[in-house]
Amino acid sequence: MALFKKTKILVGTSGFSFPDWKGTVYPSNLKEKDMLFYYAYRLGFDTVEINSTYYSIPSVKSVESMERKTPPHFEFTVKAPKFITHDPFDPRIENKPSLEEIDKALQRFKEAIKPLSFSNKLGAVLLQFPVFFQNTKKSKDYILFCLESLSFSAVVVEFRHISWVKKETFDFLREMGLGFCSVDEPPLPRLMPNVFEVTSKIAYMRLHGRNMNWFNAPLSERYDYLYSDEELFSFLDGVKKMSENSEKFYIFFNNCHMGKALKNAVRFKEILSSMGFM
Repeated sequence: MALFKKTKILVGTSGFSFPDWKGTVYPSNLKEKDMLFYYAYRLGFDTVEINSTYYSIPSVKSVESMERKTPPHFEFTVKAPKFITHDPFDPRIENKPSLEEIDKALQRFKEAIKPLSFSNKLGAVLLQFPVFFQNTKKSKDYILFCLESLSFSAVVVEFRHISWVKKETFDFLREMGLGFCSVDEPPLPRLMPNVFEVTSKIAYMRLHGRNMNWFNAPLSERYDYLYSDEELFSFLDGVKKMSENSEKFYIFFNNCHMGKALKNAVRFKEILSSMGFM
């Protein structure tokens, strides 16, 4: 892969609107409607990963509102709905959605985020697949099925199951023009290890924290983790490798419990700047 000398590194958080951020990293009296403006203008972040779309497809009006609250240079990445990435493979769901239903959801999702595309603020769509989505030909075919509807945007794939850590996976992603999401998460069986791989012009990293109670904790606690400075510095070699093989690099902290993602994102930006990455 060609090396891009001037890689643009953008650091942010996976989401910006959380009740427990008020009084911790946001002013206690900050209204929900003002959180994105505060995040972008007061805290100076130039990117955010929208995770609310995982739970439901937003209205066009809602997406337009988010776009208006950010500066011209601001960039969004958007997580695809779980109806598309999780429900078809969840063994706990008896009546799984059909391909026709999924295709309709993909079209609605596409229409919903068009305002970001029109304003040149859409950086990528994230397809985050669950731990029960394993490395099979059927799984790869499904990724390509989703890609047909998302060709208007750069697409990044995040795997949770360790079976995907193979050269063939990265070759497949490169051939299809798909980005690979490097993750940091607890060193537990089945979960992906930290792999600093780049498969498209976009490098992408998500830091979930290292809560060892990952599979048993409720979602509100799964991401309860604060990275130490020592842990943040340990990512620098990986950041260097990924930035040398990309032209744009998104780094998102998903350890959102009690504003810890924001604290880590602010600190990591300081570290990257001091080391000459930004």
